[in-house]
Amino acid sequence: MRNPWRISFDRATGDLWIGDVGQNALEEIDFLPASSPGGVNFGWSIMEGSRGYDGDPDPSLTLPVAEYSHEFGCSVTGGYVYRGSMPEWNGIYFYGDYCSGIIWGLIRLNGQWQSQVLFEAGVTITSFGEDEAGEVYLASDNGSLYILARK
Repeated sequence: MRNPWRISFDRATGDLWIGDVGQNALEEIDFLPASSPGGVNFGWSIMEGSRGYDGDPDPSLTLPVAEYSHEFGCSVTGGYVYRGSMPEWNGIYFYGDYCSGIIWGLIRLNGQWQSQVLFEAGVTITSFGEDEAGEVYLASDNGSLYILARK
């Protein structure tokens, strides 16, 4: 890994989620299922996201489940899988970008990872957190704490 910025375990499954800050072009989300034996190589410095960085891609590497270019931000902030009171959000991994304030939701549907922009927070996202009820929060560099909620 290059620079993991926030990791979390899904409280329901034990899966590991990692926001990994890229070098020049891509930010990535890495995923390691609880059933994994470990010992995986996420590819740095051969890969940046799913692209070659310092060499040709190696099929033995574990590629990210999501990535975005610096067109959408500058530094990923890893988040949490939602396990709170809104059933329609159950199982969605929330993550964001430090610079742009964009918050994405990532979920696996029909065997494919799908990510989409959910919110534009309008703040610098420094961290995410969750409470004992599974609600997800974000912290900003202005000292504020926000709960993710529907409008």
